[in-house]
Formats: sequence, structure tokens, C-alpha cells
Amino acid sequence: MHGDPLAFFLTWPTYGTWLPGDARGWTEYRHGWQMPDPARELESSAKMKEDACILTLQQRELVQRQVKQTCEHRGWTLHGVSCRSNHIHLVVTAVETHPKKVRIDIKAWCTRRLKQAYEPSRENWWAERGSQRFINDEFSLHRAIEYTREAQDRKHLSEG
Repeated sequence: MHGDPLAFFLTWPTYGTWLPGDARGWTEYRHGWQMPDPARELESSAKMKEDACILTLQQRELVQRQVKQTCEHRGWTLHGVSCRSNHIHLVVTAVETHPKKVRIDIKAWCTRRLKQAYEPSRENWWAERGSQRFINDEFSLHRAIEYTREAQDRKHLSEG
């Protein structure tokens, strides 16, 4: 690949909502997708320092506002953001910036705002890592933006 990607598609869960061993399958750092492992999920759950973090509608709205502010402050182009009760998706162009830095900065600022506004004593709002995908063409950029902005709200329409 030559030069920077057009954008990054970043996703990460809230703390404790998608543990190693999860019944839906899970991703192991540097080892990829893993099958469910109930014993590992139980072990992971026992190691949690706080309850799982489920964001309210008001908290989700605060997170989305903060993502926009952070991107504006850093000079990054935010194409789309969708904060859900147990995860967040965003599509962002951050020239000459590693996606891990983007994720770390956004998580840090969102955590600050959530602690200030809602729960100062909570230490763990987000999972440690997340997914980072490089977007290298306009079609993929359009699809990632569409998924982020619209598909999350359409999921329930195709169920049951």
C-alpha cells in the first residue's frame, strides 16, 4: 500500500460486554477470531474489576459529541460515528496518524467526559482494544460510512 489509507473504520466494545471466550466468538489479540470458550469467558468475567458498562442514550449522545470535538481538535475528518449501548463504530480520516493513536485519543476524551458528567468513580468504560480496519478505496469508504450511520439501526428490522 502506498501512502495513507483513505480512512479507518474503528470499532470497540464497552468494558466487559465482549469477553474472551464469549459465546458469540471473540477475537484474540494477534491470533484472530476464536470459537466460544465458556471456561475462558467465566475466567475473564471473574477478573473484571467493575460491572460491564452499558451506556444510556444520554451517555451515547455525549460520546458522539465528544468524538466529533476530538476529531475537530485533532484536524481529523469524521465521516460517521455511532455509539451504541455496548460498542462504538467510527469512520475517520486521520492523515499521518496511526489508527491506534486515534482510538486511544478518542477513548481517553470520551472517558473524561463520561466521568465528569455521570460516574466519576467508574474506571473502566471501554474494552482495552478494538478493531481497526484500513479503508483504501471510495467504495469501501462509502460502505463503512453507510454501515456506521444506518445499518446499526436497521439490524432489528431483519430479526424475527
